[in-house]
Amino acid sequence: MWDEVKSFASDFFVTGDPLIYGADVSIGFTLIAVVAVLTYFRKWRWLWREWLTTVDHKRIGILYILSAFLMLFRGGVDALLMRTQLVMPEFGFLAPDHYNQIFTTHGVIMILFMAMPFMFGLFNVMVPLQIGARDVAYPSLNALSFWLFFSGAMLFNLSFVIGGSPDAGWLAYPPYSELMYNPGVGQDFYIWGIQISGIGSLMTGINFIVTILKMRAPGMKLMKMPMFPWSVLSSCIAIIFSFPILTATLALLFLDRYAGAHFFTLDGGGNPMMYINLIWMWGHPEVYIIVLPAFGIFSEIVSTFSRKKLFGYKSMVYAMMIISILSFLVWAHHFFTMGTGADVNAFFALTTMLIAIPTGAKVFNWLFTMFRGKITFETPMLWTIGFIPCFVTGGLTGVLLSVAPADFQFHNSYFLVAHFHHVIIGGVVFGYFAGLYYWWPKLFGFKLNERIGKWAFWFWNIGFYLCFMPQYVLGLMGMTRRVVTYGWDKGWWEMNLVSTIGAVLMGIAFLFQVWQIAHGVKHREANLDTTGDPWNGRTLEWSIPSPAPHYNFAVLPQVTSQDEWWERKQRQDQGELVKTTPQKLAPIHMPKNSGIPIIMSACWFVAGFGFVFHWTWFIVAGLAGVAICMLAHSFNYDTDYYIPVEEIERTEAEARKGKVIA
Repeated sequence: MWDEVKSFASDFFVTGDPLIYGADVSIGFTLIAVVAVLTYFRKWRWLWREWLTTVDHKRIGILYILSAFLMLFRGGVDALLMRTQLVMPEFGFLAPDHYNQIFTTHGVIMILFMAMPFMFGLFNVMVPLQIGARDVAYPSLNALSFWLFFSGAMLFNLSFVIGGSPDAGWLAYPPYSELMYNPGVGQDFYIWGIQISGIGSLMTGINFIVTILKMRAPGMKLMKMPMFPWSVLSSCIAIIFSFPILTATLALLFLDRYAGAHFFTLDGGGNPMMYINLIWMWGHPEVYIIVLPAFGIFSEIVSTFSRKKLFGYKSMVYAMMIISILSFLVWAHHFFTMGTGADVNAFFALTTMLIAIPTGAKVFNWLFTMFRGKITFETPMLWTIGFIPCFVTGGLTGVLLSVAPADFQFHNSYFLVAHFHHVIIGGVVFGYFAGLYYWWPKLFGFKLNERIGKWAFWFWNIGFYLCFMPQYVLGLMGMTRRVVTYGWDKGWWEMNLVSTIGAVLMGIAFLFQVWQIAHGVKHREANLDTTGDPWNGRTLEWSIPSPAPHYNFAVLPQVTSQDEWWERKQRQDQGELVKTTPQKLAPIHMPKNSGIPIIMSACWFVAGFGFVFHWTWFIVAGLAGVAICMLAHSFNYDTDYYIPVEEIERTEAEARKGKVIA
């Protein structure tokens, strides 16, 4: 009996690597510390009532952002481990198998479990406030979306210590992701972690399309809507068309592995190139899904800190919608070397060049907005200015990669790695950092320390260029992707050393950001936002107290212009604001908290775990739990309540003490 237990444990748990043992210890101590703190301060009921069962879009947004920072830490550690392995030739820091696992998990975590939740977090905290709504269209579905994402992310990350991590690359190309060449459970963790999370992403896309189209404040026509909701709308349109492709593709791969199908195996009549086409039909729109909201954030920040109306508003709207459509017509540029012929390569080269036009037009719009503006250089504006040269560099190298003959030389080299990170970090991550700094006072009611924030900004930027500019050179020197080691005769070690130093500086920058947040919490009282409008903003979120009340707006705003809040302040300053009788308060209809989303997501986690290990009883129990939760939700009619006028008056009075209100 004991021998059977030991045999099961040795197969079930990942053993034999000191790094894994260190992770086991740190995970154990972290869980013990969290449980001890919650128990000591008697916060379990508070945690369940205020956070785990919340349907408030702002709190769900905070949960997304917190999860994104945790995943940024995990993915960043993976990146530092890879750079340490490559810092010198023939360095044996990581075994090849472990390097493959880290290479795979780094890509998946950074794109799907860091960038996506960061994006969804900003969607949640700001879109309803900017369009004058009190919540999203489907609050309970919004909570379910988050918990499905979180369950999928936890299932994927569990592979680090149980079963073994996936190691077939972040897009899991067959045949290496097929059962014959990858018999462990790591690839099944990959499939089900992404599948469960992806269902939540698709729900979020649907939810925010409906929210933006149907819940705007009275008078807010589409062409009076702030730029960030426009960017969210274009991103969500791409989500609802691309994520079903990902779901179907991974389902087919799972059938290959689980049921002996042969969709992508040549010896069974399948075609692995079909998988690559399908995964990139999702994969390239995914790049634009995560970068489009960053464009909206930069548009808001440039306009606010230049004290000017955004230049070329309509052209920005058209550009983002065109990008959303064209993103589905460029996927084959990821495999020009496949041998499809000159006609196919020419078509995808042309569409790739075309998508650079609306992308580049936005840069000129931001520059013209800043031209002759009264620019101030607070932290959000610094991230925006830092983004522009970084993204232009990434875009220009992307155009080089779009030239099919040139791509035959650049393909799968470190030139491509540098380009991709230039766009994703310089465009996406910098954009989300800018948005977080910009909207932080509205979320939490206090500003972060600018001095620490600028240290973080400079360490991020200097480290970024040190890390990735040498990789362009390495790619041109012949260094390919997924290399675990190299010889002294290659002449690559100097550039790899510089690249690793840059990665370390970015890691230090992340620590500065953690320090900045901790410092802000500690000195919260000294940095309170007592105005609700600390940046002298232009859009509706700055017209309400900080932090925003649970119901957002005591009275839904009436919108008459594009930058409604800015125009209202200007009319007041010029004495043109006609005094009107304040609108009478009325009870506000709000959704009740619900435990069903987190319970249903936990059931999906159980089912996913069962699919990974082929445990039928786990699968049945998990799916039965999902069905029961759906039935319980269907027959639950007690889903909402009204906030009485007295409570609204009390909340507004407390929130606006000492404020000057237009």
